[in-house]
Amino acid sequence: MTGNTFGQLFKITTCGESHGGAIAVIIDGCPPGLEITEEEIQRELDRRKPGQSHITTPRAEKDRIHILSGIFEGKTTGTPILLLTYNEDMRPEDYAEMKDLYRPSHADYTYFMKYGRRDYRGSGRASARETLARVAAGAIAKKYLKLKLNIEILSYVEQVGHIRTDIDFRKVTADAIEKNIIRCPDDSVATSMIQLIEEVKNVGDSVGGIIRGVICHVPPGLGEPVFDKLPADLAKAMLSINAVKGFDIGLGFQSVTLRGSEHNDPFRVDHGKVKIDKNDAGGTLGGISTGEDIYFRVAFKPVSTIAISQQTITRDLELVTLDAKGRHDPCVLPRAVPIVDAMAALVIMDHYLRYIAQYEKVSVK
Repeated sequence: MTGNTFGQLFKITTCGESHGGAIAVIIDGCPPGLEITEEEIQRELDRRKPGQSHITTPRAEKDRIHILSGIFEGKTTGTPILLLTYNEDMRPEDYAEMKDLYRPSHADYTYFMKYGRRDYRGSGRASARETLARVAAGAIAKKYLKLKLNIEILSYVEQVGHIRTDIDFRKVTADAIEKNIIRCPDDSVATSMIQLIEEVKNVGDSVGGIIRGVICHVPPGLGEPVFDKLPADLAKAMLSINAVKGFDIGLGFQSVTLRGSEHNDPFRVDHGKVKIDKNDAGGTLGGISTGEDIYFRVAFKPVSTIAISQQTITRDLELVTLDAKGRHDPCVLPRAVPIVDAMAALVIMDHYLRYIAQYEKVSVK
């Protein structure tokens, strides 16, 4: 299986399955001298781990991170970093009766068509549990970007089903995002979102939504002008997350309703620096960062495993009724917020190192 590595200079490779022994990530290309602890990485993992509240999966995983290489005396050494978390609450027996059938909207069928076999234990490698490794790596990238450039990455739940907040993303804070279990910084809307998730959970169904991502204090000049455009790499990063079905940046699809005279962002000078009014483009022009905040949206489909009977087929092409078992989120969005954060950090980190490698050394000592 290829396609397990992401990035060029700041490169991560993940491994592990949902109900296998462990989930791990190797980070190659991290500059030396960055102070980082297991506790700092753990804080990000705790935002993603299962069992956080009654609207997430009850799977009981501590997701305790272990640093096995690349960090010595509390600082990165410049050598590959290996982070690992052992799976503890595995129940592969929950999936035994599903090993020979294809669950609707899952990767069961496509994995089997590609490899001729599949790990049916909680989707194996196709499980969102793999994203634990991305969040661990993203914690290191976030720390570096904050110290080096004062970059802050904030993601929050903007919409669940038909319920949406119109809060101004420029005013959102990290504390406001973490104030409730849905991770929506608009308290009144958050209450309605939670009620909707409770409703779909009670009937055994699931619901999707949208996460808004914001990257603040990005310097101008990050991104390559052709195939490695910054928004293109952000799109790939977000679309690689399980259950993601859409991505847009700036005004995105709303742009098609505007004239050029309405959508264009005028330039101006502020205290000797170039500034951009409106920022409808979302912080990039020609695939390269402008220095304005980057903002985007990520659309998540409803979780595929539901407790409602569904018709499907077996590998022998027999029609059967599926009554799915296992422990699953009725809505993935609350736990997906730190995943969006992490993927944004990995993209910006990689492009910053690609940019700065042209000019100077990158050690943070």
